[in-house]
This record gives sequence, C-alpha cells and structure tokens, in this order.
Amino acid sequence: MTQPAFEAIAGLYAITPDNRPLAQLLRETKQALQGGANLVQFRDKSTDTQQRLKSARALLALCAEFGIPLIINDDIELAASIDAAGVHLGQQDASIAEARSILGEQAIIGATCHGSIELARQAKQQGASYLAFGRFFNSSTKPNALPAPITILPEAKKLQLPIVAIGGITHLNAGQLLAQGADAIAVVNALYGATDIDARAMDFTALFTKSVYPPRHHN
Repeated sequence: MTQPAFEAIAGLYAITPDNRPLAQLLRETKQALQGGANLVQFRDKSTDTQQRLKSARALLALCAEFGIPLIINDDIELAASIDAAGVHLGQQDASIAEARSILGEQAIIGATCHGSIELARQAKQQGASYLAFGRFFNSSTKPNALPAPITILPEAKKLQLPIVAIGGITHLNAGQLLAQGADAIAVVNALYGATDIDARAMDFTALFTKSVYPPRHHN
C-alpha cells in the first residue's frame, strides 16, 4: 500500500520516563528539546487517565513551541483527543490499520518490531511510518526485552522506511547503531537521567552529521 505522508524521522528521539511530576517532566523535556531532540514520545503507563491527559496536553504545547512532533505511546484515543502527531504501537497494542483509521493519513505511526524483519515487513505493509528495533543493549526501562542484533539494521534499511533504534542506548554506544543504518535513536534513561539533560541531548545530536533536523544550540 502507499505509505502515508509523515514528518521526517531522524535524530534524537526522546521518550519520557514514568513517574515524573508534570513540572519536572516539562522542565526536563524542554532541556532535551533545547539540546536538539527531534521527536518526543509521551510514555506513561499509569492508570490516572485525567493526569495522563493533562500531561500529554502540556507536552504537546511545549513541543509545538519547538516545532517538534509529539508521539503518544500505545494510546490511540489519547493521541486523537489532543491531536498529537501520532502514536507508537507495540505488538500487543491496537493495529496500525485501526490507528490509521482514527488518526488519519498524515499521522506518524511507529511500530515496535523487536528483532524481527518479518514483523517489520508486516508493519510496512499495514502502513507504518517508521520501524523500531531493539533492545540493542541492556535496558533499565525494559530489562526483560529480548535482545536484537545490530546486524538487523542494514537489513531493515532495505524496507525503505525510517529506522528507530531503542534499548539501552547511550551517547557512547549510539554511534555503532548509526553506522549500521539507524535513522533515529530513541532514549529514555540516558537522556532524562543525565545530570545536564541539555548537554546530554547535544552529545546525542552531535552524532548525527546528516540529521533532517539540524542540532540546535544554546541561545
């Protein structure tokens, strides 16, 4: 099927951590954006629907200030309710087709493919905007996730969709993933857990010599 139009997926992809007070989450995400993050994903596994909605709306407004897409993890209804740029779906979540029917042809829809080219082929056929592979290194966010071989990245590039690498990635090991074909690096703890988030984001963006969105600098 014809792939939908979507924002270019490249560079540092910031994923928010759980259990952050909203004020802190906004402050830290702003620092990540100032450091050059090109996409933000709101990932919150709590069951407080109203708080999740409040946080998502606040993050959307912040991302809009920087002209950066906000992606919602797993929750199509939340993405639709705030008019987010799109949604990221795991293998146990709703289908890409359902997300596309609700969010529209312009929405960014990411698909978790773990370490499977077959899952990636299926996601592309269903209309995914980008393909996410990982974990590539030990991950504190998902310690039990199955590892993915780095060698899957050049193979995945043949599918001609943006490739997002995730899982235990730091500014010290990300370069080898980029060298194998990753277009974007998705990071949680290595970014939000840094003492200086702005500086750490710049460490990541410095790795992207041909990023679609040029790295930002301090004012």
